[in-house]
Amino acid sequence: MSAARSRLPAFDTAFVLGGGGVLGSAEVGMLQALFERDIIPDLVVGSSVGALNGALVAADPSPETIERMRDMWAGLSDRAVFGGSVIGQLGTLARHGTHLHANQRLRRLIDDALPGMRIEDLPVAFQCVAASIEAASAHWFSSGPVADAVLASCAVPGLFPPVEIDGEHFLDGGLVRSVPVGRAVELGARRVFVLHVGRIEQPLVPPTRPWEVAQVAFEISRRHRFSEDMASVPDDVEVHLLPAGSSSRTLTVRYRKTSGAAARIEAARGSTARYLDAHIKA
Repeated sequence: MSAARSRLPAFDTAFVLGGGGVLGSAEVGMLQALFERDIIPDLVVGSSVGALNGALVAADPSPETIERMRDMWAGLSDRAVFGGSVIGQLGTLARHGTHLHANQRLRRLIDDALPGMRIEDLPVAFQCVAASIEAASAHWFSSGPVADAVLASCAVPGLFPPVEIDGEHFLDGGLVRSVPVGRAVELGARRVFVLHVGRIEQPLVPPTRPWEVAQVAFEISRRHRFSEDMASVPDDVEVHLLPAGSSSRTLTVRYRKTSGAAARIEAARGSTARYLDAHIKA
């Protein structure tokens, strides 16, 4: 262990929640399996939709939160986070030139779940990441309003507008650290549980359609950074990559389709439960 790392505060257990849009419901099933075995974090690190799920857990790491998250994911279509007709989306794009959806509905969802909360006041230490446009680098939020930080981390380019905070503009955290295992290690975590949406478990194939080119390129970038993070984990840190248990396609442009949330939750819960029972001592 390096001298710099040894001076960090010690966290016994960290949850790292990665990005993945509507596939993020799988993380709810993983969380449920963890809580059913009394595995509770004292550090939560999130990126993109993992920032949303992670903030909810950091605010109240309990089985009751899992039920609320299930309800949230089940009602995501009703909340119309990606709402509006195709004509409406094109109108938003024509007016703003950079995105298809306004982010007010997503902000309202966050505010309803965590009204007025600040990161530094959460019961469990929490950080989330966004990509700073001006600095062209990862920006970690460790204080300030939860809603602002999560909204910035979820600002998918082209779908949502950049989020401005104190004069700086931010885009989706997945651009810089999609599954931020390295951050948990940097913060001194001794045991890390990695929650993801299942894409890193499935092989990539060459793109065959124009819109798949950018998707595959982004997927290569995110997986490369994740692989580097995993390879650099010190020997004294215990890392568990939880299985998502999902057979959904690796890449999809159907970012509004939330009807499979319940099935993904149950698949992830079952596969994670089996993994934990096999690898974690009671």
